[in-house]
Amino acid sequence: MDRVAVVLVVLVVAASGCLGLGPSGSHAPGTPAPPADADLANSYAVTVTSVIDGDTIEVRYRNGTQETVRLLGVDTPETSSENDPAEFEGVPETAAGRSCLGEAGRDATRAMTDRLLGETVTLGVDAESDRRGYYGRLLGYVYQDGANVNYWLLTEGHARVYDSQFTERERFDAAEQRARANGTGLWTCATDDPPTPTEEVVADGGTVSGPLAIVEVHEDAAGSQPDSENLSDEYVVFENRGNGTLDISGWTVSDAVDHTYYFPDGTTLDPGKQVTLRTGSGTDTETDRYWGEGSPVWNNDGDTVTVRAANGTVMVRHPYS
Repeated sequence: MDRVAVVLVVLVVAASGCLGLGPSGSHAPGTPAPPADADLANSYAVTVTSVIDGDTIEVRYRNGTQETVRLLGVDTPETSSENDPAEFEGVPETAAGRSCLGEAGRDATRAMTDRLLGETVTLGVDAESDRRGYYGRLLGYVYQDGANVNYWLLTEGHARVYDSQFTERERFDAAEQRARANGTGLWTCATDDPPTPTEEVVADGGTVSGPLAIVEVHEDAAGSQPDSENLSDEYVVFENRGNGTLDISGWTVSDAVDHTYYFPDGTTLDPGKQVTLRTGSGTDTETDRYWGEGSPVWNNDGDTVTVRAANGTVMVRHPYS
């Protein structure tokens, strides 16, 4: 159990009414609205009814009261490309940097959805922090089976530490520093020299978490005609840089807007071997796979290639511009 100097959220149901967290949440018909400055004591479970994004959720109390919760002390990237890379140390202030952060934001939302949606959790507020944020949302810790989910977001590289005062600040800073040093999650976007479409992206460059590398992105099909007329010349080349055969069955390849290709069962790469994923249609071979798309996937002005294992783990993230 995390040792945190926090006051845990209470919901007290009594015959005379309900004690809740504040006026911003809607309340069930026939249930008195909770007072604005309710004292918080003890703990109470709530149900996660919606995941807005990586750091914001909606919950429901036992009496039906709804609350929007902004996870305290953490900030995940926006799910669009409307991110400010300057907020994330080392991420270049380029279209590629913003695109990479947008993909990382979608990863964080997926991770939170998989972990919390429909689950029972406990809310906690911090004695050193404001109770509510600028938009009236409750600022709190989320605990699942005793584990601090805010802290988990940092260890998995889904978030940075939000610059504010709270009890857990020192521990959160250390978790972010470890994730950043290891190039975990969104920190794969952090590089002073973003890879170009033809650069090799290898493990010691910080953008590969396994033996699979992206050695080329050919986003601009040959010829003067539109790319849609030559889709098989729009492609990405992958290579197994490991020492053993790599089974990529069920692995996915996606762009910044979640066009997704699934490698079929039985797809393997021997050490040093390459496979080319072509956007158009054709007959699959050991060296060439065809997406079967009817229009271009890879944006000529910049995009992010993301490869995930069958369990959803990000194996490679490669932004280009």
